[in-house]
Amino acid sequence: MRVAVIRHDDVDSAGFVGEAFEARGAEFDVRVFPGGSLPALDGVEHAIVLGSYSSVNDDDAWIAEELDWLRRADAAGVPVLGVCFGGQALCAVFGGRVEKMDREEIGWAVIDTSDADLVPAGPWLEFHGDRCLPPPAARVLARNEIAVQAFSVGRHLAVQFHPECDGAQLKRWLDGGDLGHVRSAGVDPDQLLARTIREEAAARERADRLVAGALRIAAASPPPRT
Repeated sequence: MRVAVIRHDDVDSAGFVGEAFEARGAEFDVRVFPGGSLPALDGVEHAIVLGSYSSVNDDDAWIAEELDWLRRADAAGVPVLGVCFGGQALCAVFGGRVEKMDREEIGWAVIDTSDADLVPAGPWLEFHGDRCLPPPAARVLARNEIAVQAFSVGRHLAVQFHPECDGAQLKRWLDGGDLGHVRSAGVDPDQLLARTIREEAAARERADRLVAGALRIAAASPPPRT
């Protein structure tokens, strides 16, 4: 299985999500975008689109280019697992809206799920300031009092939380300039990092279940005829 991974920052990785795909035989085509090119879709069987410091609503040419790529992926029958920004991009592509929240949601949270086999209740690491108002065609799979946390649309799964993240990745975010965001959300960064490290074994298992759910969603909706 060839899986395209779109990173928006060179400190990010597919982490636990990538491990779960790799355990199912995935080979990766990893791109950093912007800064590099988006992959051709020929032969791609799944895509993972990760988070970003940018908002989908920002007026940047690369965002429009990536949304176009997602439309082409959908037309080609390539299922996408969108994480945080990636999920918000799917929301925008299919006619939903993305809006800025009154406050950022940062920390570990249990979510209300309508199908725990597809999207476990968590806890999941939250780290976002925008939220999705999903398109009419979407099936909302999980939410909390702040935001929709997961939805499917067609062959795609969008999640607002970060199933990929381990302690090392969170530390890269904190060292790279996210300390202010964490503190402004009323969260102690040292405690957040310690909790993330403690959660690693369970988070890896939850991410594996989430990837299994994403593959089930993709399999349940056949690709378009060519």
